[in-house]
Amino acid sequence: MEFDSIHIPTCSKHHQAIYQEWFNYIDSDTDGRITGSDATKFLSMSNLSREDLKQVWAIADSNRQGYLGFAEFIIAMQLVSLAQSGHPVTHDLLNSDVDLTNLKPPTMEGLDTLLTNKNHNQKELDVNVINNIAASSRLQPSPSGNWFSSKSSKNLPVSSVTSIIDGLKRLYNQKLKPLEVTYRFNDFGSPLLTNSEFDAKPMVLLLGQYSTGKTTFINHLLKTSYPGSHIGPEPTTDRFVVVMSGTDERSIPGNTIAVQADMPFSGLTTFGTSFLSKFECSQMKHPLLEHITFVDSPGVLSGDKQRTERAYDFTGVISWFAAKCDLILLLFDPHKLDVSDEFKRVISSLRGNDDKVRVVLNKADQVDTQQLMRVYGALMWSLGKVLNTPEVMRVYIGSFHGKPINDAVGGPIGKELFEKEQDDLLSDLKDIPKKACDRRINEFVKRARAAKIHAYIISHLKKEMPSMIGKTKAQQKLIANLDREFGKVQREFHLSPGDFPNVEHYRESLSHYNIDKFEKLKPKLIQAVDDMLGYDIPNLLKNFRNPYE
Repeated sequence: MEFDSIHIPTCSKHHQAIYQEWFNYIDSDTDGRITGSDATKFLSMSNLSREDLKQVWAIADSNRQGYLGFAEFIIAMQLVSLAQSGHPVTHDLLNSDVDLTNLKPPTMEGLDTLLTNKNHNQKELDVNVINNIAASSRLQPSPSGNWFSSKSSKNLPVSSVTSIIDGLKRLYNQKLKPLEVTYRFNDFGSPLLTNSEFDAKPMVLLLGQYSTGKTTFINHLLKTSYPGSHIGPEPTTDRFVVVMSGTDERSIPGNTIAVQADMPFSGLTTFGTSFLSKFECSQMKHPLLEHITFVDSPGVLSGDKQRTERAYDFTGVISWFAAKCDLILLLFDPHKLDVSDEFKRVISSLRGNDDKVRVVLNKADQVDTQQLMRVYGALMWSLGKVLNTPEVMRVYIGSFHGKPINDAVGGPIGKELFEKEQDDLLSDLKDIPKKACDRRINEFVKRARAAKIHAYIISHLKKEMPSMIGKTKAQQKLIANLDREFGKVQREFHLSPGDFPNVEHYRESLSHYNIDKFEKLKPKLIQAVDDMLGYDIPNLLKNFRNPYE
């Protein structure tokens, strides 16, 4: 099945120039974005029904960014033009047989007059600006000193943000980050967030034992090999490889990529150089990679091999990527259904991200229909022992190798089954960019709740410490009875037990610190996070929903 890239607008250079003029007219603050309120006024000139305009916005802003860039604006204009011609506005309209290159721009009532007035006013403004500059230059020989005034460095209020992601960034820096820094949440949870992590493309993490087809799966979707990929029956991928979009084909070492400010991987420096030497970024120009980033992982070891310890915290790295990724694929081979001890630890490290996990039974055309039924049953039994959840995990069956499905083994029934399963999985992947914004909100709220509970725990332990003598014994006792202290915090602040961190992991992290050195509870920091969760985020979602709803 073809994995179509997300639609990129097609139009002639003449029409593109017209759209650019319109876009610049609406984009009064010249930030390259058109928000819902600005778009509402402009699109109303088309005289389309509110229901049609609602569909136009939903399709153009398919990623729920809350604004239209220039590419999305062209899509909106093409949809309006087609709607004015009598076409029903649907998601498949632009992918139909319509000739978009010769599609005329829509009719926008009164727009020509507005553009003419604007150009006339701009000319008068330019003359006034030149005269003012000439006059001021005589009075102030060096006006450039005012260009960098302190006013430009002030934080803008949340109400002035231009998208949901932009709003989350500002809320994090203004309200959540101070709480995390005060109680060192980054030492117990995940590292402090950077702007690049908010702006990063959605990620898909592939996990599985060696030779289950992880690298082949990525190459199958890209329809080509990514730079540095190796495929073989032996463990060929011995490192974590991030496959992402780039201007040219190249591989970047882990130490380099982890310190780049525009990359969302700075948090991996906590795992040391032993890990970074086993981490790299593979960049290439590909339409799919403009919307999704893939993370290829080393094969999970089994048998005698797993007794050889890795030089870095393998499950810790998996856990870090799992928290950042939007989808996690566990790949199995019909001939390798056993779940090794290392694989059990890897699956356990995914706790808290269960909603992202999908299981893929790959290379399914290597067995016949009867064997496939037995293999599927054995896989479900193995997963049931490891996952410990009452829900049944979704398992996709297929053969993702870029070759025709083997009819001799699966037969016509098996081939039809594989194709339907592959279509389901690829549909899941196609939906990732559209759901990325919702996922970011979900992860952000989850992080805020975790940081808040961490602050309650730390301040409670601090309060339980003696003021003068016996601090060492008191700390040892508190750490030893940490589960009981969790219960006290839960009852005191009426918190959900499901939101509390893993006791053993928390105990291990806490043992490296002097509890008495932590801060007492600061209600203002807690209140700021409560306000953010109770008011700011709901208002953000309200302001950047479809303006026609």
